Amino acid sequence: MSRAQAQRWITGGLVSVDRTRAARASMHVREGATIEVTLPASSRLREEPQPEPIPLDILYEDGDVIGINKPAGMVVHPSFQNATGTLLNGVLWRLRDRKGVRPGLVSRLDKDTSGVVLVALSVGAHARIQLDARAGRVAKQYLAVVRGTPRPTRGVITLPLRHDPADRRRIIAGEDGAPSQTRYRVVSSGNGYSLVECELVTGRTHQIRVHLATRGWPIVGDRTYGVADPLMARQALHAWKIAFRHPATREAVVIEAPLPVDIQRLCMKT
Repeated sequence: MSRAQAQRWITGGLVSVDRTRAARASMHVREGATIEVTLPASSRLREEPQPEPIPLDILYEDGDVIGINKPAGMVVHPSFQNATGTLLNGVLWRLRDRKGVRPGLVSRLDKDTSGVVLVALSVGAHARIQLDARAGRVAKQYLAVVRGTPRPTRGVITLPLRHDPADRRRIIAGEDGAPSQTRYRVVSSGNGYSLVECELVTGRTHQIRVHLATRGWPIVGDRTYGVADPLMARQALHAWKIAFRHPATREAVVIEAPLPVDIQRLCMKT
């Protein structure tokens, strides 16, 4: 559901906390509280994602994980606004004849960000990789084309991030936000543009986009945190590499996705 829908249910008296009607959406709840929702008769329950014959660019695959090169414009998983046509629907189609497989997304990308998406094929494999990620044993590297030339040419951006209270779809830097850290390195620069390699230390929503824009180096084509660019129809951000320990063999695995044509053309300007 949308946040607005949830708020209307609360305002309409359909939500209770410990059997007491919730007075407002922002109320605090105690640990262990029981929250009950009376669904209106008109509610449409979300269905389980269904297999769909969607072409996928497979970069790596074995019995435990799949690495996919997601194109820009594809949504990773079904949501309130995108119930079908997602990468996960395509994965389910690819695995439709394999019994007992339960794919789970290990990494996610924004709709208009391209690159590697890692999918675990069992609950155990997903849990193992998530544990490794929390221990710092999963490395995710991105390439971005930004306006300007970052100074210094390499460093670490440490800025707490939180939702914008004026627009929950946006993320902003704020002292009361979640700790967030991005390592960056300028690969090339010229004509007012720079190709920057970024590595996520933390993995907050829109982290790279907000960190670079806040420093004064917005990603080319990012209409949310920068400005539109005639050379790029979407944000020039690509998840180009992920390195992790295999959840079963514990061997090192590195999956790389080549730069898409639109970013290649843009790189010729730097």
